[in-house]
Order: sequence, then structure tokens, then C-alpha cells
Amino acid sequence: MAALIGAGLGLAAVGLVAYWALVLSEGVYLGPRVVIWLYDRVAPRYDRIKNSDPADDSRWLARPLLVALDRCGAPRVLDVATGTGRLPGALVAEADFQGRVAGVDRSRGMLAQAERRLAGHGAAGLVRADAGRLPFADETFDAVACVEALEFTQQPRETLREMVRVLRPGGVLLVSNRVGWDALAYPGRLCGRGRLERALAGMGLEVVESERWQVYYDLVWGRKRNA
Repeated sequence: MAALIGAGLGLAAVGLVAYWALVLSEGVYLGPRVVIWLYDRVAPRYDRIKNSDPADDSRWLARPLLVALDRCGAPRVLDVATGTGRLPGALVAEADFQGRVAGVDRSRGMLAQAERRLAGHGAAGLVRADAGRLPFADETFDAVACVEALEFTQQPRETLREMVRVLRPGGVLLVSNRVGWDALAYPGRLCGRGRLERALAGMGLEVVESERWQVYYDLVWGRKRNA
């Protein structure tokens, strides 16, 4: 009996580890190939799994970005790890958005879903690239965002540095931050209140502000200091 109980506990432990490695952390601790493979497979169902709502994306993401960019007549916006293109889709759906938005992701499956979402919108473009090595020149964008994705990048600090690099002085940065008990499932990441904010301040961002967004996420805003 003791042996059966021990075997059962062992199987339960293996199941919990597998759930953490493949589902909760979306494969990030298993390497980039696993992450891309998982995202490619789940891409057609990803928005349903995340319960994404275009009205919420407009209210919490697109509209506040436009307010922050009110002095830019035709802003250039970059969405890092864009996934199915929720943020670009929300921006181009706003009648007063007169700029251009680019989405970057490594998953072909996710980009295919984003392409469907953005079909017919000439103001949006998609690029397959690594978030830690963005294929853009310094100070290219008026705003850079990374939503529900930073903790799933291979090197979060390098991703942040790249985002700051391509952001123009005075530009707006928007990053979601994993918070609450759920943040404990992402060791070595910039999760939990305070850590991300301090990292951004150390990279030349000022006016760093946080606001509650979802149960497991805050939104962190900042501006790049003028030279």
C-alpha cells in the first residue's frame, strides 16, 4: 500500500511539473523551440483560451496609448511578442489613430492569426523576429508595448533593453507585469510589483507608473528620457 501511495504521489508530482513547464509557463523554461512549437499549435485557439475582448483591449490598451501619444500626429507604434495581433488590431480600429503599428513575434502560427485580424488595414504590418533582437534602428518608434508576454521571453531584461533602444526620446513604453501569487511560478523573471518598475528606471525610463489591470497583471507605463 505504501508503495502504491508513493507511486501515486510521484505521478502527481510529475504531472504538476509538466503542467507548470508546458501550460502555466508556456514552455519558456524548456527553450525557444518548445515555446514556438507550443504557440504554433495553440494559435487558432489562443484568443478563446485567453478570453480576449476587443472592447477591453480598446479601453485598457489602445485608448490610453492614443492619449499618451496625443502630441504625435502620426505615431509609429511597435508591439513586441504581438501574438494574434490584439494590440495592433485595437489600435487600427480606433477612428483617430492616424499612425502605423508593427507587430513582432517568432511564431508563424501566431502571426498567421494576426494577419487575419489585420487584413485590409494598411496601417499595420507584421514581422517575424526575436523580441531580444529587434530588427529596427535605434529610436524608431514613438511607442513600444509588450502585453502579456514579457515573462515568456527567453531573456526579459534583454527584451526590455531592446524595447528601450528602439524607442525615441520622450516616447511611451507600455509593459504588462505579472503580479500576485501567480508571479511565483516564473522564477528568474521580472515578475511581482516593484521589480519591473526598478528595472525600467535603471534603463533610462522616467514617470514609471503602474495600474491594476487584470487579476494576474498590472500595466506599467514609462517615458524614455530626452537626450
